[in-house]
Amino acid sequence: MFEGPVQRLIDELARLPGIGRKSAQRLAFHLLAVDETDARRLAQAIIDMRDQVGRCRRCFNVAAGEECSICRDPRRDPTVVCVVERAQDIVVVERTQEFRGRYHVLEGVLSPISGIGPAQLRIAELARRVEEEGIVELIVATNPTVEGDTTAMWLATEFKPKGVRVSRLASGLPVGGDLDYADELTLGRALAGRRDL
Repeated sequence: MFEGPVQRLIDELARLPGIGRKSAQRLAFHLLAVDETDARRLAQAIIDMRDQVGRCRRCFNVAAGEECSICRDPRRDPTVVCVVERAQDIVVVERTQEFRGRYHVLEGVLSPISGIGPAQLRIAELARRVEEEGIVELIVATNPTVEGDTTAMWLATEFKPKGVRVSRLASGLPVGGDLDYADELTLGRALAGRRDL
């Protein structure tokens, strides 16, 4: 439809998650219109990221070296580990400023329908960390989906017999939420996860 290089850029941008054809087209024409220095800086940032960023050898977070900044931080509690599905989930937990332990990225969740079992996730590496690092608690922060819940239950079954405390993030009503707008599943989880006052 457009000149070769423009169409190739639109096609590549459209492959990105959350970017449709129209958004890809807008981005391509924006990049065509910006100063050449800005376009080259963006291109260089992508190349640098691909060349310099990998996975932390300990927790599988993104890292610019062998270990991520969280694993290198001596102020973190190494005995408490928050288990997440994806590296980008770490940022969400970190924004709360409530967690001072370390992390472990599973790189997915159990999904037998999709052929994802324990061997396809970073569970063996987690087991090795529990043994070698003296981890006493795993906080499972997978999404509250069927697959996330299945993964949490599987981890509890696997690690509780080894003397590790396995907890799950609470789920339920949001702060400032209104009972009128809560669906049955959310309200049910809130009731099941209630605490004494």
